[in-house]
Amino acid sequence: MFNFEVLKMINQVFDILANFEDFLWAYIGFPMMVVFGVYLTFKSGFAQLRKLPDSAKTFFGFFTLKENDSRGVHPLKVFFACVGGCVGVGNVVGICSAVQIGGPGALFWIWVTAIFGMILKYAEVYLGIRFRVPNSEGGYDGGPMYFLKRAFKSGFLPALTAFLLCIYGVEILQFSLVVHSVSYNWSIHPLIVTIILLTLVLFAGTGGVKRVGNISTAVVPIFVVLYMGMGGWIILNNIASVPEMFSVVFESAFSGHAALGGFAGSTMLITISQGIRRGCYTGDVGVGYASIINSETSVKVPEKQASLEFLGIFLDTFFICTTSVMLILITGVWKEPLDMGLLVQTALGQYFPYMTFFMPFFLFLLGYSTINAYFCAGLKCAEYLSPRKGKIVYSIYAAISLFAFSFVDVIQAQSIMSIAGGLLLMINLWGIFRLRNEISYDAEVEEYTPSQLSGVSAD
Repeated sequence: MFNFEVLKMINQVFDILANFEDFLWAYIGFPMMVVFGVYLTFKSGFAQLRKLPDSAKTFFGFFTLKENDSRGVHPLKVFFACVGGCVGVGNVVGICSAVQIGGPGALFWIWVTAIFGMILKYAEVYLGIRFRVPNSEGGYDGGPMYFLKRAFKSGFLPALTAFLLCIYGVEILQFSLVVHSVSYNWSIHPLIVTIILLTLVLFAGTGGVKRVGNISTAVVPIFVVLYMGMGGWIILNNIASVPEMFSVVFESAFSGHAALGGFAGSTMLITISQGIRRGCYTGDVGVGYASIINSETSVKVPEKQASLEFLGIFLDTFFICTTSVMLILITGVWKEPLDMGLLVQTALGQYFPYMTFFMPFFLFLLGYSTINAYFCAGLKCAEYLSPRKGKIVYSIYAAISLFAFSFVDVIQAQSIMSIAGGLLLMINLWGIFRLRNEISYDAEVEEYTPSQLSGVSAD
């Protein structure tokens, strides 16, 4: 009786949180993201589109930049550490919940989020690098805590942001998804999977951005090649259905979608809200995580490192997220009453064998790289709040939280992450707007030689 009452009370709490999440994103997060995104897009002269080729040029140019004893981490390791936090389980599993709840039209709003998200993420990364400070470990400390201090001349909002990022940095959603996928498909007790994954996360996070970057550099490119190859094969085999699929996407983007099969139906507002909140989550737009990670770069020109975010979000959204959504739409599995963790797996399973073995392994590696990156950012936020005991306390908190949420429904974990992300988006966008005149968009690639690109920050 006691257990039933406790469970009922917990479910009621999560129902309240789910309602607050819907309100936060539908009426505050969505309008702010669009308005600020449109404003910075015009102010920058559509920099996210103009500078996308330069972003790719900078990325490949960094391959010639050798690691040296300069302060900070190699820019490509920083980039892959940041991308490792974006390109992960959320792109394969979490993004599909937008379609389950909001219908196919959510994909259109995910694209819209990416276009505006590029410039917003550029701005937060630029400011994080611009106002970073050297630390005693031979690197830098930066991120929203530092540029918000400049924006508001107060310590309250930076401290609140660091606290929210500590919550956001414990990636309970992806941890829960990985544990559920591995234990369900491989018939391994969830406790064993939880302990192994938790141990690996603590090992990676305590090594800082450099160790996380090394892991992500190994995992992310392999994932992108394999996943895009498999997804592309299925799409090519259904190429005749693609025009009709896109027609449904655009139609339902502005009308919602009626109930169909296992799908409950949605209004236009739900479709927009789901597309934007999941797009922000998978691209880490506005939450400040990317600003913290990128501030560790050895590159001293903020525009150079920040411009890589154009390429990062383009890859994240228009390739990986779009492939995931197209797979479940083209194969029709989005209509089936499946757990969101099984949608892409089911779609791939129609064309490739052994997906019950391959997909959990896939998600384990991806989830691991993502959880590492978030945890690393959370550790830096905890250290900001308490330089002496922050890391130890945060590691204990992370271990307890990840362990506990590995046994709850993934939707409940997603609500916690989405609420923290929505609050961070509001605070950070406000700070970015106040510092809008401090942001530069137009450093030319040719202006800097490799030796000038690395070293101590000019600030």
